[in-house]
Amino acid sequence: MGVVAKRSSMIFYSGGDDHYSHRVRIVLAEKGVAVDIVEVTDEQHPEELADLNPYNSVPTLLDRDLVLYESKVMMEYLDERFPHPPLLPVYPVARAKSRLWMHRIEREWCPLVEQVQSGAKKDIEKARKELRESLVGISPIFEDMPYFMSEEFTLVDCCLAPILWRLPALGIELPEKQVKPLMSYMERLFDRDGFKAALSENEREMRP
Repeated sequence: MGVVAKRSSMIFYSGGDDHYSHRVRIVLAEKGVAVDIVEVTDEQHPEELADLNPYNSVPTLLDRDLVLYESKVMMEYLDERFPHPPLLPVYPVARAKSRLWMHRIEREWCPLVEQVQSGAKKDIEKARKELRESLVGISPIFEDMPYFMSEEFTLVDCCLAPILWRLPALGIELPEKQVKPLMSYMERLFDRDGFKAALSENEREMRP
């Protein structure tokens, strides 16, 4: 008689090339959470997703009777549900600052990524330029700290890593001489076991 694999109580509906899904997969991998990942595409769109999520979108996380469909809420829930290793600072002021950085990434950089991916040609070039210049501008902050405004890897890094990984696919080339601290930061991110484990097949093909 064969061994029947025990199904995880947690199911994650994920887009293989969606950076919001990617950030949550990084958290799951960093925490070592047992989860069933269901890849959602236009061709393979589970019928139950519309019942779980009023927007019928990814990412969507199902944990027993709890359904979450906003990536930052998922990330913080997972950090509290699986406290080791912690991915937010212990002290309230530092936690609030991390949440503000996550909010800024969401407000300032994520829309630029989406414009490049699906905007009109003139909007794409403008968004590429803005994102490139913004990343060049933040590069110096990595001279003093190994991660984003932190000595430790946090949820802020989980939000930023998927965007940085997609730069070649977005047609954005950084001026390496001007952004050496940022390039070193990217190497640290991409070399993490959790980051590697979180990559979907589509994401692996985004970079040589």
